[in-house]
Amino acid sequence: MIEVSAGAWAATIVLIIGLFALDLVVAVRKPHHVGMKEATFWSVFYIMVALLFGLAVLAFAGSTAGTEYYSGYIVEKSLSVDNLFVFVIIMARFEVPDLYQQKTLLFGIAAALVLRVILIAIGGAAISLFSFTFLIFGLVLIWTAIQLVRHRNEEPDVEDNFLVRRARKLFPVSDDYHGGRMLAHEGGRRVATPLLIVFVAIGSTDLLFALDSIPAVYGITQSAFLVFTANAFALLGLRALFFLVEGLLERLVYLTIGLSAILVLIGVKLILLFLHEDVSKSIPEIPTPLSLVAILLILVVTTIASLMRVRAHPEEKAKPGSLRKPKSSQEEESAAG
Repeated sequence: MIEVSAGAWAATIVLIIGLFALDLVVAVRKPHHVGMKEATFWSVFYIMVALLFGLAVLAFAGSTAGTEYYSGYIVEKSLSVDNLFVFVIIMARFEVPDLYQQKTLLFGIAAALVLRVILIAIGGAAISLFSFTFLIFGLVLIWTAIQLVRHRNEEPDVEDNFLVRRARKLFPVSDDYHGGRMLAHEGGRRVATPLLIVFVAIGSTDLLFALDSIPAVYGITQSAFLVFTANAFALLGLRALFFLVEGLLERLVYLTIGLSAILVLIGVKLILLFLHEDVSKSIPEIPTPLSLVAILLILVVTTIASLMRVRAHPEEKAKPGSLRKPKSSQEEESAAG
């Protein structure tokens, strides 16, 4: 595990906060519709920043740390594409105007990063205290993969979310967006605009994804610094990537299967790591460079197979998948009663 000085931590955190501030200025300074040219520019910009940071890790911490960072970043970026599926559903469900989509996405992503930092700290503490944490993480990832495959043609219910339900109970929800504010006044009372509900839905949905992605990246590296930076740089630029791939996501019909294969791979890697450390040193581990090659291969095959399938069957549309079967209308009415 690499040793990271307090100065390096501080410099990295300042860099990430600065990049989020830049994204905030771009998104909030003048609300506007994001075109393909702008979305492409910012998506490439943030990917290049992430790749350059990896070169810095290679230079200062060595090839092993660099390989672990790039592997973690690719896993997190791949899983974040599935997040975008759900973001598209949320935006459509609440009919968010183009002018306000950037702001909502960015605040939701910022909240998600804060929540992920907490989960990273909890995960790191659990690993240092309990050796069987790797086994639990591995089993969770394999279970998640199985659930995603089982429900790959379904969409998660964005309203069936504890935090969204609580937000609706705390404030009456207005039909008006009130110029992009999250809270406003109507008839002498404080109300929530739909943007607040969307913000809560995006942040809490990403938290659910983090329950899988954090164990996944810990399966590649046990360095909290690399886990944090892989997550942060994967989330950076997600706002622009949303507008870039919004129309392309439905063509990736095998994405859920590909992501499930990646989760199984990392789950097996974690279980083997546990067995190697706690049972017998003769039990082999999966090297990180091999994991990186396998992950890239899965993503390439998934993308090519998806495009070939859609070309032959243009009526097929991709779904983000769900970890459980959505409630039926009868179940929803029963729960409401």
